[in-house]
Amino acid sequence: MLNQRLQQKLLQKLSPQQILLMKLLQIPSMALEQRIKQEIEENPVLEIDEEYDQNDSDSDDYDTDKDKNDDNSQNDVDINDYLSDDDIPSYRLNAGNTSASDEHKEMPMTADTGFLEALLTQLDLKDFPAHKRIIGTTIIGNLDEAGYLQRDLNAMVDDLAFTQGITTNLAEIEQMLKEVQSFEPAGVAARTLQECLILQLRRADPSPSVKLAITILDRCFDDFSKKHYEKIMKRTHSEEEDLRDAINEILKLNPKPGSAFSASTAGNQYVIPDFIIENKDGVLELTLNQRNMPELRLSRTYTEMLESYGENKHKKEKNDSQRDAVVFIKQKIDSARWFIEAIKQRQDTLYVTMKAIVDYQHKYFLEGDETMLRPMILKDIAERVGLDISTISRVANSKYVQTPFGTFLLKSFFSESIQNDQGEEISTREIKKILSDCIVAEEKNKPLTDEELTLILKQKGYPIARRTVAKYRELLNIPVARLRKVM
Repeated sequence: MLNQRLQQKLLQKLSPQQILLMKLLQIPSMALEQRIKQEIEENPVLEIDEEYDQNDSDSDDYDTDKDKNDDNSQNDVDINDYLSDDDIPSYRLNAGNTSASDEHKEMPMTADTGFLEALLTQLDLKDFPAHKRIIGTTIIGNLDEAGYLQRDLNAMVDDLAFTQGITTNLAEIEQMLKEVQSFEPAGVAARTLQECLILQLRRADPSPSVKLAITILDRCFDDFSKKHYEKIMKRTHSEEEDLRDAINEILKLNPKPGSAFSASTAGNQYVIPDFIIENKDGVLELTLNQRNMPELRLSRTYTEMLESYGENKHKKEKNDSQRDAVVFIKQKIDSARWFIEAIKQRQDTLYVTMKAIVDYQHKYFLEGDETMLRPMILKDIAERVGLDISTISRVANSKYVQTPFGTFLLKSFFSESIQNDQGEEISTREIKKILSDCIVAEEKNKPLTDEELTLILKQKGYPIARRTVAKYRELLNIPVARLRKVM
C-alpha cells in the first residue's frame, strides 16, 4: 500500500569546499604540486603569478564571501559581485606561498640507460636469426624490475604462436633463455632466487669456497635459507671454517640483479619534507616547506571579459551565448576561489597541527633522543588544536618533517603508551628503540632469543610479555634469533 507522509531528518553533509580541503590535507607537498598543476589545467581562470609581490599577499586574507546568489540567479549574473575593484583588489586574488628572499635551486638529474634497454642492446650485438631474436626479445620483455623471469616457458610458446606467428618449442626457448642468462648483469633472467645466485657463482673464479657455495645452494638451499648450518656441514662433509668462507661468497651476490641498473636512478629520489624544524640556541622554530607551491591568482583575462559584459548588461539586446559564457566564467571563478582558500586553510591546518606536535614532544625535538618521546595518539593533538581526529590523521598521513637530526615520517611520532615498573607512562617507541639497541649489540654468532630479550627489558624496568617483544621485533622487521645468526 502506497502512502505519502512528511518526515524530518537531521543529516550531516560535507560541502564541496570541505571535501576539497580534506583531499588537499592528506597529500604531501610533492603531490600537492601536481594537484595544483592539474587544477590550473582544468580551470582556465586559475593561473600562476610569475611577478607576484609577497609583501602584498601578507597584508590581507582571501575574499571568499562574494558568491551569495542562489541557483535561480544564474541567468541574471551580477558582475559587480565578481569584478568590483573596490571590493576585490588584485592582491586578494593571489595565493602567496613563498617569500621574495627565498633561494630557488634546481637539482640536475642524470639520464641512465634502463635495465631492459641494456639487455636489448646486448641481444642486438649477438648474431641470432630473426625468429630467435624475437624469442630473446620476448624473454627480456617478461623480466620484472628485479631481473627475474616470471613467465612460464610453456606459456611463452603459446604467446609467440599467437602474437608473433612463430612456431617454436620448449627446447628452443630454453636455449635462448640460457643465452639471455649469459648477459650482464650476472644472474639476470633467473626464474628463482636459487637459480639467480648459482648463475652468479658460476661466473666467479672456481675457488674451493665458490665450489662449496654452489653445492650448498644446489643441494641445501632450504637449510641455507633457514640457517641450519649443522645440517649443511653434515650433508656437504665440510668444516665450519670452510662453510664460513662459502657463506661469505654467497653474501657477496646480488639477489636482485636488475636493481644494479636502477641504483643510480633510485639515488635521485628524494623525500621532500613538509615541515622544517630548526634549533636556534635552544629555541625550536617551525616553518612550512612551501618551495614546491606556485603562487596562484585569478586570471585578469577572464575578469576583464566579465567587465566588458557588465558594461553592456543594461542594453536590451541580450546574447544567449554571451550569457552562457558569463555563467561559465562565474562558476570557474568560484571554483578558483575555493581552491585558493582551500590551499590557505591547508597551510594553516598543517602549521597549527605540527606546532602542537612540536610542543607536545618538545624535549625530543631538542635532543633527538627517542627515549624522550612521550606517548602520543591522534586524540591528544586533536584536543590541543580543536580539530577532529580524522583531520589530524590526514595531516599525519604521508607527511615528513626535517629536524636537525634527520627527516622522519610524521606519523612515526604517534605511539601507544605502556607503564614501566614505576607506574610511569612511556611510549612504545622507547621500547622499540631499546629492543633494537639490544639486538644491534648482541653477539652475532649467538643472537638473543625473544625470552632473553624479555628478561633484559624487565631488568631495565619494562615488564612486558614475550609475545609483546615478538610483536615489536616483527614491527621493526627483525627476524628471529635463528635467522640472525652469523657464522
